[in-house]
Amino acid sequence: MPDIRPTAGSGALVLNATYEPLCVVSVRRAAILVLSAKAVCVADGDGILHSARSALPIPSVVRLTRYVRVPYRTHVGLSRRAVFARDGWRCAYCRGPAETIDHVFPRSRGGRHAWENVVAACARCNHTKGDKTPAELGWRLHSLPAAPKGTAWRVLGHRAPDPRWADWLDLRAPEPEAA
Repeated sequence: MPDIRPTAGSGALVLNATYEPLCVVSVRRAAILVLSAKAVCVADGDGILHSARSALPIPSVVRLTRYVRVPYRTHVGLSRRAVFARDGWRCAYCRGPAETIDHVFPRSRGGRHAWENVVAACARCNHTKGDKTPAELGWRLHSLPAAPKGTAWRVLGHRAPDPRWADWLDLRAPEPEAA
């Protein structure tokens, strides 16, 4: 068995046989998929995995050799880290560094714990707001909270993507148009 030590960003993107992104697995799992011929390496990562008789480049992106039908969730799971990632780790009220999450319409007054009602907030704004709505305080949100959409959110969740995965996750910035 190769010696596989976790490194920073030690994950590999798994693509279906149709090059559709499925999930992120550990480098160890990606290497096992490649060695057992269940997947082929599409993009190499940094470094080489060594065993007693062979060497294998660390896989960064692997494609399964057989198509796998996966029933996708239609929504992204709501978590504290995902709210921070969606809001860019900034307070929704003052744009300062976020430390807590806040329910725009307070739960004590019937507000739901849903993407459309939860924002990242700094401790000061969260404490000042208390169980009031932003309208009662004369505050406004810098952006309306909504559930994140897209392949990257479904596959990665709140994790930061490896730049080598951009082609498969539609993360490329649009090219500026020439005049």
